[in-house]
Amino acid sequence: MSQISRRRLLGIGGALAVGGAAGTPLLLRGSEPARTASKAAGTGFVHPGGLNAYGELNRARVRVRAGSQPWLSAWERLTANPHSASTWKARPQATVVRGGVGQNYTVLYNDIHAAYQNAIRWKVGGRTAHADCARDILNAWSSKLTQVTGNADRFLAGGIYGWQFAAAGELMRGYPGFNLDAFRDMMVNVFYPLNNHFLTIHNGACITNYWANWDLCNMASIMAIGILCDDTAKYEQAIDYFKNGKGNGSITNAIPFVYKGQGLAQWQESGRDQGHTLMGMGQMGAICEMAWSQGDDLYGYDNNRFMKAAQYVAKYNLGYDVPFTNYEWGTGTKCNYRQHTVISDFGRGQNRPVWDMLHYHYARRRRLSVPYITAMAEKGRPEGGGGNYGPNSGGYDQLGFGTLLYAK
Repeated sequence: MSQISRRRLLGIGGALAVGGAAGTPLLLRGSEPARTASKAAGTGFVHPGGLNAYGELNRARVRVRAGSQPWLSAWERLTANPHSASTWKARPQATVVRGGVGQNYTVLYNDIHAAYQNAIRWKVGGRTAHADCARDILNAWSSKLTQVTGNADRFLAGGIYGWQFAAAGELMRGYPGFNLDAFRDMMVNVFYPLNNHFLTIHNGACITNYWANWDLCNMASIMAIGILCDDTAKYEQAIDYFKNGKGNGSITNAIPFVYKGQGLAQWQESGRDQGHTLMGMGQMGAICEMAWSQGDDLYGYDNNRFMKAAQYVAKYNLGYDVPFTNYEWGTGTKCNYRQHTVISDFGRGQNRPVWDMLHYHYARRRRLSVPYITAMAEKGRPEGGGGNYGPNSGGYDQLGFGTLLYAK
């Protein structure tokens, strides 16, 4: 579906309001309902319209109640995750530190994933105890957090946890007792300045110094904050950087080489390791999914450039050979020369919850053949989320549960 036709589709229901609360009547069909016209069409933002839009949430609710697979097994994986328990208690901090002395950022990402998972359990399962838990976590942090700091890694924290926090807040808008205004203020005053500073100045480093994921997570945060705050300027800032940014996260820099005729494209971090390469699939995927919810097709931008990169990464991590072009860049403040001459096999074949969102978009929404993406998705199904992929920060880089939320 083209970008223009998708905008027209979203505009069909321009006069119709759609609910996102758990009590909304079920739609007993597989397709998305008519929704309010998107921001992209010039008539405001769709809500809920971040990482999770109404159609996906409603489909999951219907299918879980019907006991259908793969939704049911995915739901069971969510409910077994300790972060999704309605008894989770927030541990808000005034200052969060990532990198350097006094790191405490693990508290933040655990609470964010607990808020998100409880919000999903409410949206899909309908129990208000989970909504209350998610609300209380978000309110606790928005009433206390004043800064995210540390060494350069503070920009990773501002980016990754920024878009994840905003995704949880977007799900809870309108719920009784949720202080949306205070939460928005926290996102704009604590997270956005880090995101904007990084994309504008890159911590004073050479423009190519930081890997693609550093740009991507900060772009995702700005986009998510724009949606949460109904701020068109921030949303468009993220879209513009995706298409035209100078750093390694813009699409032509994150995907520098396209192999015509093979349906593949090389990812910027492929010569580094596969863990960070898979992280890139999740970060760029989150940007594309949020934009799709608002009527902008970044998934298909530049002749499906991202799809070709995801096919490349999936193919290599399935054990197949892929082409590799020498990748050159500059580091530090003086752009000291560096080069990758081979693809890295470090971390090859690992499992991360990034593939089902991509599979269900390209193979089911768009009806395109993506055999390597599909095979990777099948290997990891049903996808879990934070807490299912180890205790370290890498296991919390994606919100996950793509099988439950995106299966078609």
